[in-house]
Amino acid sequence: MLDKFLTLADIDGVTLDSETTFADLTTLRIGGAPLVTVRCASAEAAIAALAVLDDASQDYLVVGGGSNLVVAEGQLDVVVVILDFEDIDVSVASGLVRADAGAVWDDVVALSVDCGLGGIECLSGIPGNAGAVPVQNVGAYGAETSDVLTQVYLYERATRTATWVSAADLELAYRYSNLKFTGRGVVLAVELQLTTDGLSRPLRFGQLTQNPGERRPVAEVREDVLKLRRGKGMVLDPEDHDTWSAGSFFTNPIVEPELADSIQEAVRAARGDEDADRMPRHAVPSTASGEEKEKLSAAWLIERAGFAKGYPGEESGAKATLSTKHTLALTNRGEATADDIVALARDIRAGVQKAFGVTLEPEPIWLGVSI
Repeated sequence: MLDKFLTLADIDGVTLDSETTFADLTTLRIGGAPLVTVRCASAEAAIAALAVLDDASQDYLVVGGGSNLVVAEGQLDVVVVILDFEDIDVSVASGLVRADAGAVWDDVVALSVDCGLGGIECLSGIPGNAGAVPVQNVGAYGAETSDVLTQVYLYERATRTATWVSAADLELAYRYSNLKFTGRGVVLAVELQLTTDGLSRPLRFGQLTQNPGERRPVAEVREDVLKLRRGKGMVLDPEDHDTWSAGSFFTNPIVEPELADSIQEAVRAARGDEDADRMPRHAVPSTASGEEKEKLSAAWLIERAGFAKGYPGEESGAKATLSTKHTLALTNRGEATADDIVALARDIRAGVQKAFGVTLEPEPIWLGVSI
């Protein structure tokens, strides 16, 4: 199987790996074997290897931490590319941070916080590598990558070359960029503009502040965020099956206000005023057509549709369940396959659709399987 890829091994900084499977590479710990895993020790090596693969019209997938992948079992007709370069450069004076794509994202956050820089402390504990962060405009606790991203060093597949591309050229939106699902290119490095006064971005998430808009010391906010994430099983721990997940599995749905009203009234009729009045619903910027929308909480909808933490329960013997800490995470209890995860995802989505008329959209990338 390696024979057709041997020319890649001639590239300085490239090594070929025929042993690694997707189960080894993903936080869900599921998935079969790629054709080969191509490990690149530098941006230059990555550019050369990616160009060879593109010239050969070979499907490939860049894996950076594997925290956003649902992958089929068996042999897959795809090459995995690993970006094994991870330098992080921080300018304390200017607040400018550059990180190679292979840098562990939480290491970028930790170093920035240690240097007293603010802007990404709310993104603490998110698994994966820095190169993946702009692709789906990663966000948490009221902060998004787009708040601080200035540019990315991007391998453009159309030209087989790499250049620095402005964040404005990525069309960043909620969990979206024009790099996601488009095959446009591969992020090789990111640049962030952070603040230098040691304070967080203005906080607006209720579990982090009772005074929306306040700014607190970045180290304090990071610790609070990590505590919250650990409580939801969202900080990786090999011994804790609640962290054998792809993080938040469904995106928060954006719907018309009329649908949000009908959902709230349905909950009011079923569960009473107090629960209905707590329904999270947040206005989002108008679309190009001027249409108003609202963002709802996927986790809240899942719970009100009748799915509890740990569903379908330990007594069921299920190999895949909702996290026992957080209903937005689908977890591998140790022996799950892709089919187990897919079946659970379909069950949850169908239940929410039936209860509220909302179709939840999965956040991870699917390879060889679909919901």
